[in-house]
Amino acid sequence: MKMKLELPRGMRDFCPEEKILRDEIVGRLKSVFERFGYNPIETPVIERQSVLASKFAGGAEILKEMFTLKDQGRRDLGLRYDLTVPFARFVGMNPTLKMPFKRYQIEKVYRDGPIKSGRYREFIQCDVDVVGCKGMTAEAELLQLTLMAFNELGLDVKVEVNNRKLLNEILETAGVPKAKQMDSILIVDKLKKIGSKEVRKELSGLGLQNKAVGALLGFLEIAGTNTEKTRTLKECLGEKEGLNEVEELFRLIDSRKIVFNPSLARGLSYYTGTVFEVFVRGSSITSSFAGGGRYDSMIPELLGSKQDYPAVGISFGLEPITEELKLKRSIMKTKTQVYIIPIQTQKECFAIAEQLRRKGINADMDIVSRGISKNLNFVNTMGIPYAAIIGLKELEKNKVNLRDMRSGKEELLSVEQIVKKFEH
Repeated sequence: MKMKLELPRGMRDFCPEEKILRDEIVGRLKSVFERFGYNPIETPVIERQSVLASKFAGGAEILKEMFTLKDQGRRDLGLRYDLTVPFARFVGMNPTLKMPFKRYQIEKVYRDGPIKSGRYREFIQCDVDVVGCKGMTAEAELLQLTLMAFNELGLDVKVEVNNRKLLNEILETAGVPKAKQMDSILIVDKLKKIGSKEVRKELSGLGLQNKAVGALLGFLEIAGTNTEKTRTLKECLGEKEGLNEVEELFRLIDSRKIVFNPSLARGLSYYTGTVFEVFVRGSSITSSFAGGGRYDSMIPELLGSKQDYPAVGISFGLEPITEELKLKRSIMKTKTQVYIIPIQTQKECFAIAEQLRRKGINADMDIVSRGISKNLNFVNTMGIPYAAIIGLKELEKNKVNLRDMRSGKEELLSVEQIVKKFEH
């Protein structure tokens, strides 16, 4: 019986052209991360369930989506659903780390959640975090890094910023009971997505009084520049820690691409201060392309320690970035720079291919003895920039017939001349 070949739901294969693009994005991100002094780490895909399910980790919503398993010793384990919790565990297990500790991590995570367009059960997160800095200087640096990373990718972005302390201060001032504040935060986080009317309906469904709902939305929907918004909130709230942190952040980093959004919450319960999300201007993709924030309580609570471990980070979404770039540019099908076409010269072409490869040139070669026209059609289809046609006449002259596939121009060149051509 013939087997029906299928992937597990929510999992994907990547063909070469998509993998080339994804690797390019990751390479550009790594380059920017390292420019800012962040270094790579790696953690296991499988963690102890007790770590992932800690009340100070991802929260109830994300735990519903955790893949769970047992090893042969019947120990409870889980596939990591993000990179932040494993990072917190890593810091806790390495007390001799020099602070501030700056790391990046680009690896797969897993969530057994609903599948829809742009959402999968296996995906890659690109995280940058710093532990050991209490002040807004850490946030300012991460926002600078974020703007530079998206500039390197050729994407025009807007970064929305808020503060969870400020959001809690607004909820208290509006008269939202403490027991209902976390649920209220999850609802107001959807303001942009579902609109004021639906948010009002959901908040009323929580049992909030109309007066509290009206006051809350009044604070969250204030308009104006960043300065005007903070000034208005200060007039309404007075001196508040979260609002002071927002003002300090805007003093440190002044950019028209950074926008204060008092309704931004981000759903995860571990955020304790600044939160931010990144959107691409004019994109058909409405979800965020990166997001993160400050989570000062997670590491101390995981350790049961009174020692401070202030932490802040951001995660770049490889999936939406890839989809956006696929819409904006032509996609490379291969990394090959030169395709060698032997004409009864296979042995000599193997040697020439090796010479080119030793000089760092990506050289492929016909190994199935196609004719010239079929080979040139293949080179054209694959988007390989050069074809090297090598027959007995070329070998007699110790030359290669190098064809530029874009212009159609041909040159008789030695291997050394080809190498020099690629050096420019």
